[in-house]
Amino acid sequence: MIKQPVSFENLSQQVIATLEADIESLLSHANLPSPLQEACYYAMTGQGKRVRPLMVACGYQTVLQGETETADNKATKTETSLESVLSDNCRRAMLAVEFVHTYSLIHDDLPCMDDDDLRRGRPTCHIKFDEATAMLAGDVLQTLAFEALTADIEGFAPISEVQAAQLLTVLAPRARRMVSGQMLDLNAENKQITQAELEAIHRDKTGALIEAAVLMGGVCAEATADQLGALTQFATNIGLAFQVQDDILDVTASTDILGKPAGSDEGLNKSTYVRLMGVETARDYAKSLFDEGKQAIVDSFGQQSALTVLADWLWQRQK
Repeated sequence: MIKQPVSFENLSQQVIATLEADIESLLSHANLPSPLQEACYYAMTGQGKRVRPLMVACGYQTVLQGETETADNKATKTETSLESVLSDNCRRAMLAVEFVHTYSLIHDDLPCMDDDDLRRGRPTCHIKFDEATAMLAGDVLQTLAFEALTADIEGFAPISEVQAAQLLTVLAPRARRMVSGQMLDLNAENKQITQAELEAIHRDKTGALIEAAVLMGGVCAEATADQLGALTQFATNIGLAFQVQDDILDVTASTDILGKPAGSDEGLNKSTYVRLMGVETARDYAKSLFDEGKQAIVDSFGQQSALTVLADWLWQRQK
């Protein structure tokens, strides 16, 4: 009997529900002082899209499932259980990428960076609490991301030293690249830069953590070197496409839909794909990146996989 993938809707719902419970477990494990604990809960429990944890789960399931339509698998199919999709190590990886992502958002919103008052439809962390608490909340969420991959946390089976080292090897350099990309982005404000320079910024600022998410899912599923290569190609394309989309949405969507101030890039005189290409050309470029990324997965894992469905879902996003 051949197992078929869980539906994308079920997977997405399970990722969100599991992540909410696991965030509670990790922050409880941390036992932070007040008001740092409250600030971390506030930042981690907003109405985020949870895209990066979903990428971990989709990368994990895609590798586990592989190609299900080979000539010798005509047996009756049953849906893969959600439990097998969200193993304890996969859950750890989901936590890690979401904690790194959220810390970066807290710091991005600070007055010394983008100086935003709204995030995920609510006051930003430094507005809700204060600037010092928000800065420290970002700091501790970053450290907890790495602790999530190694620590003895209630509700999680112990992780092997080999698997923990593999996941850290994926996450650490990409977390560093994300920060480098943020610096390059600040350096590019009020400047005219080329498309190549803009892509160099966003392959790190946005793309690096997306790469980490997809690859960590693959590592949890014990992907081969060839499979990790396909996942890398997918994630590199999707990471850049994701940023192109963000630039488009910044000028085409409202603040109510985005959950953060619309037009903030223009207000900060940032270099964007829309400024460089125009909306329609930028949209065409994003679509080509999505298509190339999907093709890498189709070539290695077949037509139907969690990552190809994820790519289609991301293409339709409105915020």
